[in-house]
Amino acid sequence: MTNRVYLQSLRQPTVEQPLRILMSACLTGITCGYDGSANGEYPSAMWFLNQPNVRLTTFCPEEFSFGAPREMCDIHGGTGADVLDGKARVLTESGIDWSEGMIKAAHKMLEIAQRQEIELAIMMDISAACGSQVIYDGNRFAPEKKYQIGAGVSAALLMRHGIHIISQRDYASLEIVYAKVDPTYVIDPSRKDHHEIDWYRNYFQLSN
Repeated sequence: MTNRVYLQSLRQPTVEQPLRILMSACLTGITCGYDGSANGEYPSAMWFLNQPNVRLTTFCPEEFSFGAPREMCDIHGGTGADVLDGKARVLTESGIDWSEGMIKAAHKMLEIAQRQEIELAIMMDISAACGSQVIYDGNRFAPEKKYQIGAGVSAALLMRHGIHIISQRDYASLEIVYAKVDPTYVIDPSRKDHHEIDWYRNYFQLSN
């Protein structure tokens, strides 16, 4: 997860020099989800679409390698970092190994981020590609689905190369970025990032 100190250190963007953000394409309403939809609506991310001093670059790793619609996939035997290291696999719900395609897509996303000199990535949490805090531990359709702390394949590669990532559920962090983009924006101190909510702390048995 991205340190809020980094977010607070972000420069004040202008129309001439906009904040360069890389975003999971589905978060902006692009219909690249596994079922050919945008996986719902995400106001916390859509806010950036109407800001003249933000330059958004969108990308969907799974669509890049597998198209849409497609099967759902999850990481088995580890996290996205483990997939990159050959220690875990990405399998579809029917058991097809998509590890190679996911790694290829991750490198494409990194190439885009580096070419665009991205300052921040906002990515879809839980995704086997874009998750930055929580992902499924094995098949999400298992009778007792499990979660794990960790990043998806693309997010893990971006992190390894120094790209700072927050998710659409990191509401406290997003408040900081909103205020950077719009100096008149009043930060809501009650907002929390995903790792601070009760579900996360209870599920992973973290002490307060």
